[in-house]
Amino acid sequence: MHARRSGDRSSGTTLEQAIARFLTYLTAERRASRHTVAAYRRDLEQLARFAREKAAANADRRPAPARGKAKAAGKAPAAGKAPAAGQTAAAGEVSGSTAGDAPAASDAPAAGDAPAVDGLDVLLLRSWLGSLARTHAPASIARKVGAARALLRYLERRGEVDKNAAAQLALPKVRRPLPTFLDVDAAAEVMEIPGADTAEGLRDRAILETLYGAGLRVSELCGLDLAHVTRQPDRASVRVIGKGDKERIVPLGSHALAAIERYLERRAELADPTTGARDPRALFLSRRGARIGVRRVQALVQRYGALGAGRADLHPHALRHTCATHLLDGGADLRAIQKLLGHASLATTQRYTHVSIDHLLKVYDAAHPMARKRSAS
Repeated sequence: MHARRSGDRSSGTTLEQAIARFLTYLTAERRASRHTVAAYRRDLEQLARFAREKAAANADRRPAPARGKAKAAGKAPAAGKAPAAGQTAAAGEVSGSTAGDAPAASDAPAAGDAPAVDGLDVLLLRSWLGSLARTHAPASIARKVGAARALLRYLERRGEVDKNAAAQLALPKVRRPLPTFLDVDAAAEVMEIPGADTAEGLRDRAILETLYGAGLRVSELCGLDLAHVTRQPDRASVRVIGKGDKERIVPLGSHALAAIERYLERRAELADPTTGARDPRALFLSRRGARIGVRRVQALVQRYGALGAGRADLHPHALRHTCATHLLDGGADLRAIQKLLGHASLATTQRYTHVSIDHLLKVYDAAHPMARKRSAS
């Protein structure tokens, strides 16, 4: 039985083709967001370029076919002279006998050739990581390793590679910073800044209260429709479409609901100044009546953060972190917070336990008499 040569299984499948199919799989089957797909595309296309350049460099270093065996089989014709009739057959025999000793020029990958998927072995991937280490931060390298692992895991399930070579790579140590959040007083000050005398001010107050009160991602907030808000005598909630088009129901606190209701009373004032048109579905509108965008929400959160809490670096996700931290400090169950925020993994939610512990230690050091004595001594 002959052993299968490397490349037999993925014959005719280039790395670029595999990447294209994998991205289609992420979009159509996994329902990944366009930002996730774009990040995978950038990282995997970078890997494909490196593999192509590496293959071309290896081809340039390959030795030319040896001429010694040709002389042993028959004398090579002198330069400039045509071979004799008897020498032609001998030359053909030489060509056949040495075909396995040195690769033909057409077998070597050229600079523009697309590498095959079975070329992604551990040596190539480690060489790729070595080149990245000179110019990329550990967090970026870890993300790129994750993209390579996901691609090869997909190809392994389809039987296009024998094993996931990227699984053998060691991830660089990445120190994840603790989430940025506001204390209770600072959060209240930020909520109070927008004015109540204009439709835009009421909208901004409702946006801030919803980001903080419901812990939404900024993309989830911008995607809210009027029909997503449910108001009942005893409670209110909002239907959120999160990552991967996953739906969840999030309760609305009394402050967030009151802010939304005051905004809705004057929502009609936000319309196109020329035509008077406005988006009939969107909950939060721009001043021209269109659905408000992520960039606009980021800008207004930054502005109100600077005015209310002296935090010009405040961003919408910090209000989401603030919501989770305050819930945990108030005694909320970690699983409940996970469900509220729409985290796929509890490990993501557990980051807030470290925030709360750090906050608790600071409060202890500042307030407990024994702690003050130790610091003074």
